[in-house]
Amino acid sequence: MAFDLAVKRIYEPPAPDDGQRVLVDRIWPRGVSKQDAALTLWLKEIAPSDELRKWFGHEASRWAEFQERYRVELDGNEDAVDKLRGLLRHGKVTLLYGAHDEAHNNAAALAGYLRGG
Repeated sequence: MAFDLAVKRIYEPPAPDDGQRVLVDRIWPRGVSKQDAALTLWLKEIAPSDELRKWFGHEASRWAEFQERYRVELDGNEDAVDKLRGLLRHGKVTLLYGAHDEAHNNAAALAGYLRGG
């Protein structure tokens, strides 16, 4: 299935080409108002578990293992994954996250999962 999916830090301003903006963090990002976030949906239930998030700690050396563990969680979280796939059927979705690291974060891992990678 081909779909239009992007990943972006929530601290970047909304853009017209973002499509549906979905925050995929369990914790609301500091310093961002709900109005400024311009969200379509806050899908916190698709975020990694607190235990996995704390274990990962955004350490790049744990990235591969984090992705594997997160995929296992996502495989067991059909309702949230289906909700996101439903949005993708209706146009572009931009996954939003609050982490500083643009390469090693749950939104990037989630995008890889959705793309089948």
